[in-house]
Amino acid sequence: MWFLSYWVVPIFSALVWLAMLIAMLVTWSVQGMPKYSSMSEGQTIAYISDVGAQGLEPLFIAMSTVTVVSFDIAFVLERWLRHTGKLAPNTSIWQKIYSGISIVAAIAGGVGLILLTIFDCVNHNRLHNIFLAIFIIGYIVSAIFICWEYQRLGIHFREHSVLRTSFWIKLAFILIEVGLAIGFGVSSRQGKYNTAAILEWTIAFIYFFYVLSFFIDFMPAVRTKGHQSHTTEMDMARMESGTAMGDGAANAEQYYRGGTHRHTNGHTNGNGYANGYT
Repeated sequence: MWFLSYWVVPIFSALVWLAMLIAMLVTWSVQGMPKYSSMSEGQTIAYISDVGAQGLEPLFIAMSTVTVVSFDIAFVLERWLRHTGKLAPNTSIWQKIYSGISIVAAIAGGVGLILLTIFDCVNHNRLHNIFLAIFIIGYIVSAIFICWEYQRLGIHFREHSVLRTSFWIKLAFILIEVGLAIGFGVSSRQGKYNTAAILEWTIAFIYFFYVLSFFIDFMPAVRTKGHQSHTTEMDMARMESGTAMGDGAANAEQYYRGGTHRHTNGHTNGNGYANGYT
């Protein structure tokens, strides 16, 4: 059943995050865009944390926690589905390592977000900023390694266009978020707090699209839910007969050219040709 499928998890996570951001932004606007006590001199645009620390702590903590916990579950599900063959299987130990690092980094980023909502910018400003950095860096590192894993998988499974699509989405997220995070840090250091606030809100909304994009990764599993496709079984058999530790690049050609053996319609005559026919 589609409504109970795996891709529901990242969509749910993304929508919870979006709902929280909209609720906070609308609340601040309806209140007349007030200048909170946590805002710096000359700052007129509130940070997300400024809004979250002013009466919206329960919403900020609860919805952020639900977002990252469900999103981290999506990472674990993706690993499990790939391991069981419901998604294109990993072709090397290194790809599994990349996936593992991605999961650990995502969990670290999630913990950072939960803690920054608990230790607000009013009473625990230094800790709040540390956890904010952990949140941003954690998910960027996670994106880098899952992007790396998908790039290697794409070499072997060129027929799986979803791998290419997901790779480019995650690469775009890395480049955009790194650029925005640098801009956010520089603006904050230079005292350009309104610019920094705009960049922070932008980073948060782009994070929504990043989380949402993971539903694409789960779409192939919809076709194999409850059973394993013949193609996937063949892929896994090839993986088991191949090299265990390399990233598979040396054997990539056989995966997207149909193998190393050519099919013939007759017997070979000893020189590699099938009596003039191939």
